[in-house]
Amino acid sequence: MITIRNAFDRYLEMISLSRSENTYIAYSKAIKVFSSVMEGQGIDPDKFEIKSINEDLIGKMATYLKQFSAATEQLYLIAVKGFYQYLLAEELASINLQRLQMLIKSRSRRLGQRLPQFPKENIEKVIEYASDFVNLSYESEKDQLINFRDAAFIITLADTGMRVHEMCNLRRGDLDWNEFKALIIGKGDSQAIVRFSSRSFRSIKSYLSLRSSNDGKSGKPLPTLPIFSRHDKGAGEKILSISPSTGRNIINRRVKEILGENHAGTITPHSFRHYFVTNVLIGSGGNLKLAQELARHKNIQVTQRYAHLNDDELDKGYHKIFEE
Repeated sequence: MITIRNAFDRYLEMISLSRSENTYIAYSKAIKVFSSVMEGQGIDPDKFEIKSINEDLIGKMATYLKQFSAATEQLYLIAVKGFYQYLLAEELASINLQRLQMLIKSRSRRLGQRLPQFPKENIEKVIEYASDFVNLSYESEKDQLINFRDAAFIITLADTGMRVHEMCNLRRGDLDWNEFKALIIGKGDSQAIVRFSSRSFRSIKSYLSLRSSNDGKSGKPLPTLPIFSRHDKGAGEKILSISPSTGRNIINRRVKEILGENHAGTITPHSFRHYFVTNVLIGSGGNLKLAQELARHKNIQVTQRYAHLNDDELDKGYHKIFEE
């Protein structure tokens, strides 16, 4: 006879072989909780045969998990659902997966949507730090090129709300230097107009001016060359576009330089997009339609995710209403 405990052990052994150690630990905790739920229903996993198990227990599990956080609830339910799927695949029990899924959906809480990472003050520190690169002295032209490129990349991210892959695909010919605009191919391969601030154009011009001799020797028409190019040994003297991975590395490197190693990963290129949209909302008095158009969101509900205020802004708003 195969007991429920035997099946638990086999399932967790499979998880240990196919998933990470952290996943195994989490799933083990979930199964331990599931075992407690069973015992509360008068079912002893050490004595009851696995064939006696049914979908109703998942409903009991979901109810029991209300005392945990919503994230833990979801994780544990995924683990137990996986156990049921394992039983069916191994023909250890007859399981109605459709009913199982219905019970999970009807009894469990839904996770709230997380807002994008948005450490505003730290983002502004990174922007200020990068803005000073033009005033530094450099031992080599390569170091200067990298710093000027990174400054232009950071400032342009902050002031345009462009996505990292859009930045990497930007070409010199895309920019209208008189109108402070660029025609790009955005998300979903759709054309879009992006507007630039004067400081973002200045930073790009400073970088391209420093790079002008290299661009001239490339043998390619200037309009076809990337705005942001590689300056590593692998690129040599070729003018090659940076990749989204390089773009993320630029941000991560500069974040660690100015904020410290413990802040690695806390700011990403998308954090600057959040910074941009929030600044538009604050500067326009909460004009969602304007923010939607400038951010190029197809659905205004996406823009609304950004329409929250940080604690400082809430404090200022409160005191303006009640104290002045």
